[in-house]
Amino acid sequence: MTAASQKLRSTLPLRHATDSELLALIRIGGADIDPSAWLAAFGGIAALLRAEPLALLGEPGMHSRTVDQLKALQEIARRYSGGKFERGVVIHSPADSKRYLSARLTDRSYEVFCCLYLDNRHRVLAFEELFRGTIDGTSVYPREVVKQSLRHNAAAVIVAHNHPSGVAEPSQADEHITRRLRDALALVDIRLLDHFVVGDTETVSLAARGVI
Repeated sequence: MTAASQKLRSTLPLRHATDSELLALIRIGGADIDPSAWLAAFGGIAALLRAEPLALLGEPGMHSRTVDQLKALQEIARRYSGGKFERGVVIHSPADSKRYLSARLTDRSYEVFCCLYLDNRHRVLAFEELFRGTIDGTSVYPREVVKQSLRHNAAAVIVAHNHPSGVAEPSQADEHITRRLRDALALVDIRLLDHFVVGDTETVSLAARGVI
């Protein structure tokens, strides 16, 4: 056991632990590995978990087994965040959906466009990733969004996509597709509640910007 994990186990509540102490406690890299150098190299635990396997393997002391551990930890975090919005859960505020969608999309190296379908009481019906793209972007088809919304019998929809560049500032194309989606969904009496653009450290609401 490393000194960091021993200190954590004996003295610190987990919520006060450093990233390095948490990784040491679950023995990422092995019992004798201090992960602080990896955290420094990538700029923190979020960036470390998002890093591509080849980039990780270039770090001293990093092995394929360690990469598998980090990617498993990343997937556990994604599934945990996804489990919070199971069918029937009520979304009480825009902040609820913002946190959920940010957690689902911040670690992607390519662009993903997703939809959260809600009933007339804002209870979750389903979550889907509808379109995937490259690092530069993806194509969004309003007809498909309407089709899937009707299939789920949704009364309202929240959409989101990520910017792999890490910058959450919406583009003119983002604003344009938001208005097209709003108008297309309105034709079948479905409300578009929001469109979130997810970056590394910020998530922007286009509804808050007045686009919807």
